[in-house]
Amino acid sequence: MSRVLAGMGRLYRGEQEVDFPKLWRPALVGSLVALLVSVASFGLRGLDFGIEFSGGTAWEVPAPGVSVGEARDGLRDTGAAGAKIQIVGADTIRVRSDIEGPGAVNGVRQALVELTGASVNEVSVTTVGPSWGAEITRKAAWALAWFFVIVAVYIAVRLEWKMAVGALAAVVHDIVISIGFYSVFQFEITPATVIAFLTIMGYSLYDTIVVYDKVREVVGRTAATGRYTYTEMMNLSLNRVLMRSVNTSITSVMPVASMLVIGSFVLGALTLQEFAVALLVGIIVGTYSSLFVAASLVAWMKERWEPDQAELARKVQSRRKVSSARAAASLGSTGVAPSISGAAPPLRKKRKKR
Repeated sequence: MSRVLAGMGRLYRGEQEVDFPKLWRPALVGSLVALLVSVASFGLRGLDFGIEFSGGTAWEVPAPGVSVGEARDGLRDTGAAGAKIQIVGADTIRVRSDIEGPGAVNGVRQALVELTGASVNEVSVTTVGPSWGAEITRKAAWALAWFFVIVAVYIAVRLEWKMAVGALAAVVHDIVISIGFYSVFQFEITPATVIAFLTIMGYSLYDTIVVYDKVREVVGRTAATGRYTYTEMMNLSLNRVLMRSVNTSITSVMPVASMLVIGSFVLGALTLQEFAVALLVGIIVGTYSSLFVAASLVAWMKERWEPDQAELARKVQSRRKVSSARAAASLGSTGVAPSISGAAPPLRKKRKKR
């Protein structure tokens, strides 16, 4: 344990580098598994859309000590026995049904009053028509589509189109896994959740663009030497922004976790729970995708689709093989390992002398 903590301390101080290219393959396998689980959950379990999207009526009432089964029995004579009934927060019963009409809605409200002993004013009722819910869904889809178009154009102009592809792939990765989390655990998706998903996309893109801007800076300074492949320059860039990304994520997670624990579980603000869960999952996944998904995809495309970068990688690897062979031959004849002037030095950030 002490060795792990010591290693983390060296990493935090910038005294130890992470070999990201070595971690990309297992990380991408993990991402593929998470994506498959999410997609499978979409097909098998679906998504629990709130009434704002699907339409219907929802009742919420404080009901300490009342179980879902008791609530269903109490609503049997109202026609809402088949409704979706949940216990949300600490002691709040939520009933959601497609029942319409003032008489039927008031009948369910009265049954909840008799079941829980609450007053009529404590039973909140929300009714949304199916056409309004469909309109909200359509607008959310359009907002998402325009977001992708604008971001792709901006990154392609500001940086390059391969980085735009990598950034959008990372965002899609984050959104699918975040929504998959909601599908697996059947959390309700509300307008607050959609806002959180849009926030997640902005956060993920911010982290990715920081990485891309750094790699462009590194490539501009070191590519002319012809001593490093694009993957190695990407690795150097990731190590230089690693602690910035980690620190940003930690400072972002802390208030979101406080919002989730104190706001939703202690104070019972259910809207905060719907918002905070999506943010918490999205921040963690977004940081991961910037370092492992977006970066690896761009490095792969550059070294396979750009002849200059492919030729550079071939020359660097060939040069190092020759140097290694000469070193091995020299060691075999003298028994002493000589210095290898042709080998590439480690990509480390230069430290200023104090």
